[in-house]
Amino acid sequence: MLKFLMRICSFNFGNFERAEFKKFLYMGGIFAVIIGVYWTLRPLKDALFIQLVDKMHLPYAKTVSVFALLPLVIFYTKLLERTSREKMLIILPTFYGLAVLAFSVLMWAAQGTADEIASRPFMLLLGTKVLGYVWYLFIESFGSLVVALFWAFATDTTEAQSAKRGFPLVVAIGQMGGIICPYGIGGLPHRLGLATDTLSIVILGCLILSIIPMIRYFLKVTPSNLLVSFHGKNEHKEQAQQEPGFLEGLKLLLSHKYLIAIFSANFIYELIITIFDFNFKLAASAKFSGVALSNYLSIYGSSVNIVSLLCLLLGISNVTRYLGIGVALAAMPIIVGLALFGFMSFNTLSFLFALMVGSKAINYALNGPALKQLYIPTTTDVRFKAQAWIETFGSRASKEAGSIFNMLLKPLQSSFGQLAGRAHYLTLSGLIGFPLVLVWFVIAIYLGRTFRKAIKEQKVVC
Repeated sequence: MLKFLMRICSFNFGNFERAEFKKFLYMGGIFAVIIGVYWTLRPLKDALFIQLVDKMHLPYAKTVSVFALLPLVIFYTKLLERTSREKMLIILPTFYGLAVLAFSVLMWAAQGTADEIASRPFMLLLGTKVLGYVWYLFIESFGSLVVALFWAFATDTTEAQSAKRGFPLVVAIGQMGGIICPYGIGGLPHRLGLATDTLSIVILGCLILSIIPMIRYFLKVTPSNLLVSFHGKNEHKEQAQQEPGFLEGLKLLLSHKYLIAIFSANFIYELIITIFDFNFKLAASAKFSGVALSNYLSIYGSSVNIVSLLCLLLGISNVTRYLGIGVALAAMPIIVGLALFGFMSFNTLSFLFALMVGSKAINYALNGPALKQLYIPTTTDVRFKAQAWIETFGSRASKEAGSIFNMLLKPLQSSFGQLAGRAHYLTLSGLIGFPLVLVWFVIAIYLGRTFRKAIKEQKVVC
């Protein structure tokens, strides 16, 4: 069976050694759980926030998340300085798993009539709006820290040539979790006729906790020679050169143009997608509410991962294998530029659904694995500390920028009317978006050339 799978995967991902293939299968299984939980929590994050607060508050929640994540990143970085990567993959799932189970109780308490909610002790202390914001910020932190930690661990235990074959396979397996969990778990209350999403949240808490035994098993059965990174014997030397302090990641980011370029590519993509996403959620919430909205957004999450998996199975990873990282990175701004043109031309829920699914899916199948590989020719500090800053604050800052732009929609509509205000909003989207896409394309070319040179010469970029 294993040989059969290796033969099938050889077309899309390349030829693996037996032990190497098993390593990426195990790693993909862990990633499938993480992605499945993440893509189920994302629709629930938005649906419950809209229910507890208001849909027009979504840009404000995005903005607040940047500042709210600062203490978490400080704590996360401190743990990285004092704790091994293996223990971090135990600590974070434990924290998030137990916290999600606690939220299931709070969300149950937030349901019912106004008098019933007011009579419950939890809601007397919190209130539904505060609970909505706390829930939103908590889920944002899960996507930033847990997913980033997994990829930091993956790049830290994989050599460059092996990663070129294995990371797209890991992503492909991960998409299976992203397909099954959102629809299977996120839409379950709606299909059962339940009034709340509590059941989904309880199941997700248990799934997060299941990551712990999976990590232990992976480390137990994977040969030690397959847990050696690009740096190999230089690892201890690099660790001896580390300087303490949570700001080290930010200092590293600001002192190397290679890292600034990675940050910029991530920033521009997230900014434009945040504009798309806000308009999609507005259109969805105008048509659905309650568990029906959770179900619709869960279908969206599963659809993203179905298209992403199809892209991988049809050989999109061959772009990276045969044409190089640079071509894979440069293709994404072209695709997003075309999506931006479509966004300015059409305004229906069906089109916005297709736009978001396509933009997200191609990013996960092509751009995502390519960006992760850019961290391979970097030091341990960069892979763990700078990467955390880029993928946490870089992502949050770009979403904040997009959210600040989205805040213009309401005042524009108040000043010029619904249709004229939206027309001005769309015009501004193009005036900002198209120049950024051009800059992104130039950055992608630079990153591809720098990465290729570093791997060829076996040198660390930064």
